[in-house]
Amino acid sequence: MPDQSLTLFEEIFVYVCVASSVGLALLNSRVSSLKVSVLNRWARWFGVSFGLAYLIYDAGWLNRPFWVIGAIFFLGWLLVETVYTWLAINALSKSNMALFPRFSENNTGEEWPAQKKLIEIKDWLKAKSFSRSRAVLADIGQGLFIRSSVFQSDDNKIRFQILFVPQANGDIGFCFSFTSETEDNERIITDNLYMPYGGFYPENWSVIRKPWTRSVVELYKVHRRRLEKLNLSTYELDPIDELNRQQQVLEQINVKEGFLFPPHLQEDYGRITWEGRYRVWKEVWMLNYFGVSLA
Repeated sequence: MPDQSLTLFEEIFVYVCVASSVGLALLNSRVSSLKVSVLNRWARWFGVSFGLAYLIYDAGWLNRPFWVIGAIFFLGWLLVETVYTWLAINALSKSNMALFPRFSENNTGEEWPAQKKLIEIKDWLKAKSFSRSRAVLADIGQGLFIRSSVFQSDDNKIRFQILFVPQANGDIGFCFSFTSETEDNERIITDNLYMPYGGFYPENWSVIRKPWTRSVVELYKVHRRRLEKLNLSTYELDPIDELNRQQQVLEQINVKEGFLFPPHLQEDYGRITWEGRYRVWKEVWMLNYFGVSLA
């Protein structure tokens, strides 16, 4: 087989892909950042694809142009990611982890992590006259809990909820939402959740999800703009009761819309239908590689 060698541009491209993949993987293991996470996934995709393509091309094991080999591995990685994600969704469907966990009062004493950004959020809430309403826990099963705190505006028309999500690197990630209800029983939700959902919402829920908006100030501005010219009702129900009622409504609507199997079929088929698993797969893929939710 004739000698094969890369052009200078191709060599630089491969080195940049591999170096970026390694560097961003190390950074991603140390920080909790959506931007870093998305860039890390793209860098890994390119680094693995064209790194392997370089090895195959340089060894002369495949008599094809370098870019053709790279494209083959690029599509191959897409297939590997798809199969892995699909298997993970199937495992979730058949696991005991709660898809719509119920909330209870947090009596552990561990309420608000002592992180600089989180302290700044708490100070901002105080400055905007939001008062703490409840500290809650969501039991998602297998000994895992998500801590959360609920705050309410001084006129009782806006509720703020923040979720503290444990990360694989030991850090604490967080996301938050603003919620209001109109006198016509419409629920207005503005959040920056980056956890995949994929399910359905009730018709009277208007949800905007902005995972890239990590600033509580900017998300609050978006929510306030959505409330213009709306007649809002005040919150009377206890936050824990309201959260659990929301979870129950979501579970019922997703059975009705075909995202979840009815309870009597779940033991045989799992909880999430095939259509539901496809919706979750799309949501996972869009969040992982673009930071965009389909909600």
